[in-house]
Amino acid sequence: MSESIRSFLAIDIDADLLDKIKTVEDEFKKIDANIKYVNIENMHLTLKFFGNIDLNMIDKISCSVKKVINEHKPFKINIKGLGAFPNTKQIKVIWIGLEENKDLIKLQKNLDNEFNKLGFNLERNYKSHLTIGRMKNGKNKNLIQDKIKEYEDYNIGSMTVKKIALKKSTLTPQGPIYENIEVFKL
Repeated sequence: MSESIRSFLAIDIDADLLDKIKTVEDEFKKIDANIKYVNIENMHLTLKFFGNIDLNMIDKISCSVKKVINEHKPFKINIKGLGAFPNTKQIKVIWIGLEENKDLIKLQKNLDNEFNKLGFNLERNYKSHLTIGRMKNGKNKNLIQDKIKEYEDYNIGSMTVKKIALKKSTLTPQGPIYENIEVFKL
């Protein structure tokens, strides 16, 4: 049996924007709610979550990414707005959003189509977002809802996407540890 790893493809967020996101996250942390926050250093924009894959898939995924990114140039994204999945009435995940971006959507769709040829399911209703935290229960949900409303149009800022990374995720009791397997330049 071959070894497997938990992996995903993502865009890392610029450090100056992470500082602004941390400021927003800190506002939520002032509320006594049962939320498991994402470590700010781990914040990323997921393009595709592969889950547990055999190590022999890494080369195939890498080839697919290289094929797709040759057709894409660097592009700008604007990180803006706040919301919740599935919605603000039943909060499971608190997220920061992105303004709709044709280049990002095209990149994600092209990658997804290539990965589908490798046997991965196509993403349904892909929504680009950065997860701030996961709400464990309804404790002080009304205060969290108010805070989401307060930041729903908040503009974090823009960055240029110049590269994407295939990452390994190792789950630990302290939270996941992410390592780059390969970085691809647009």
